[in-house]
Amino acid sequence: MSYTTFDALVRGGSLRVGRWRPDDAATPVAPVASTTPVLAVHGITATHLSWSTVAAAAPDLDIVAPDLRGRGRSGQLPGPAGLHVHADDLAAALDAAGLDRVVVAGHSMGGLVAVVFADAHPERTERLVLVDGGLPLELPPGVAVADAAAAGLGPAADRLAMTFPTRQAYQAFWSEHPAFAAGISPAMARYFDYDLVEVPGGLRSSVSQDLVAQDLVSEFDPAVLPPALARLAVPAVLLLASRGLLDQPQPMYPAAEVAAWDARLDLLRVLHVPDVNHYTIVFDPTAAAQVAAQLRAPTPGPTHTAPSPLETR
Repeated sequence: MSYTTFDALVRGGSLRVGRWRPDDAATPVAPVASTTPVLAVHGITATHLSWSTVAAAAPDLDIVAPDLRGRGRSGQLPGPAGLHVHADDLAAALDAAGLDRVVVAGHSMGGLVAVVFADAHPERTERLVLVDGGLPLELPPGVAVADAAAAGLGPAADRLAMTFPTRQAYQAFWSEHPAFAAGISPAMARYFDYDLVEVPGGLRSSVSQDLVAQDLVSEFDPAVLPPALARLAVPAVLLLASRGLLDQPQPMYPAAEVAAWDARLDLLRVLHVPDVNHYTIVFDPTAAAQVAAQLRAPTPGPTHTAPSPLETR
């Protein structure tokens, strides 16, 4: 498998895009059901390297993953942001990659972006793989949208305002995050290191607090995500982590909400991934292999097929 990066022209500048592709010199892998390229979309305070473990589990696939506007090496891009803006940027990334129709995968907020992209560009979307994301989120009682990041993301949001003296200090910060209590893998360490940019006095996250705030407004806008979901016109699978953002036993999505959307959307399948939280579902090798299996799975046809052992119905 080879890994490269390129830039796609978007409003205001360049969007950095990572790409993992099969290496022609690599040992041939077993035949797969589909070789459709994958567009992989990261979460609200993440970067494209959050997909590196999944990509390693899928060396047979062509995976294109951008740093969303205001993150990573796309951190210089201006607002406004929001789910529709990111969807437009994704279309530009596909154009620059020379790809037409793709499987669209999204983790966390990336799942919301994936749904909006599929609604805006159904002709470019073969199916959706939503990884602990893609359904509307409910604000906690009494919490305003402006405070949603701090209330929901905890340390991941707190770090955006922090300056770290060294890269080692940033790694130490993440090692104390409840979601990573089991340890930091080399892939996680590279992901954390990539997030840093130099500023006077030290290092900070590349993620724009202003654009995160704008994305939150879009996330909770009832006129954005719910209508796009209601119009869902492509098959979608939702992989749910068994634990939450802070590794709490409650998952990010309440079971009743998941069941309601599952019953409402004929094209949606819901799978549960055990023994992982909202973050480790893309970093744990076993879970990443399950995500990779869904990326390469055949697109469901009009007839019913036997469910996966993980399927909830």
